[in-house]
Parts: sequence; structure tokens; C-alpha cells
Amino acid sequence: MSSSEPSTAAATPASDENQLIAERREKLRHLRERQAQGQGVAFPNDFKPLHRAAALHEQYGATESEDLQAQAVAVSVAGRMMLKRMMGKASFATLQDGSLGETAGRIQLYVTRDAIGEDAYAEFKRLDLGDILGAEGTLMKTKTGELSVKVTRLRLLPRACAPCPTSSTACRTRKPSTASATST
Repeated sequence: MSSSEPSTAAATPASDENQLIAERREKLRHLRERQAQGQGVAFPNDFKPLHRAAALHEQYGATESEDLQAQAVAVSVAGRMMLKRMMGKASFATLQDGSLGETAGRIQLYVTRDAIGEDAYAEFKRLDLGDILGAEGTLMKTKTGELSVKVTRLRLLPRACAPCPTSSTACRTRKPSTASATST
């Protein structure tokens, strides 16, 4: 490669991010059109989560799977979708709320087509990382022992138009400058 040729490596991440933003804005436009047709609300604000991830892990993290199933603990959580794993008729997603703790405020959702219905599951498949979700269901443990919410109702709250920052672009703690530290 000669030195006079422009490098496309530097332009690729920005163009990829612009493409993601364009796709997400198109999804938002679709939500607004559906609202205009009386098919839902683009930005619902009536979902009130009753539980926080850290508190659920603290209270039920050590509970055996069979005991959780017998108790049928109903929960309502909300947070940013950080991970999503699609597996046919069943999928997993990880929500992160602001509760922090040992689990960093994360709880896994177990989403099945049978539990939430065909339309809601199809809508779930179109959700993006970074979207804010509200979920209701019962607590369960997966085969690997991870505390999860078996979702019976799932709602998109605000849609994320920008992708989540990656580790290379994430905000970093800055040291205060010497001038501002000495002027106070």
C-alpha cells in the first residue's frame, strides 16, 4: 500500500456506527408510525419496576432451583439490555439496572415464544443492545445455576438510537487538572 492511498481502516468504525444509528432511527420511525395508527405507544412511561437486580440476587441467589419454582416468586424489573442470545423458540437477555452490587446490577431474562406470544417474541427479536426494557415474570435458575427471570410480559421502554460504547470508546475517569485542583 502506498503512502498516497487513503486509509479506510480509520473510516470504517465511524461509518459502521453511522449505519447502526440509521438502522435504529428507522426502527424508531416504525414505532412512531405504529403509535400514529393506534398500535401502541412509542415511548411508554407507565412501567414501574418493583425489584432491583442486586436485591434479587442477594435475597434469592442462594435459593435452590426447586425451591424457587415452588415459591413462584413474581418480579418486575427494568434496565438496559446489555446482552442478547437468540436460540430459536427461547432466548436469553441480560438487563442492567442501577443497583450495582456484586452482580453489577445485572439479571438474566429467559424469554420464550410460548410464554410471551408470537408477536411479542418477534418484537423482542428486533430489539437492539442498549434498549431499555421492562420485564415481568417469575424467578428461576437455569441449568447452569444462574438466577433468571422467566418472562411472561416484556415491554420496550425507550429505544436506544446510539450503540452502546465499546471498551475502546467508553468514558474513562479523568484526573483533575493541576490548575483546577489548586484554584479551589
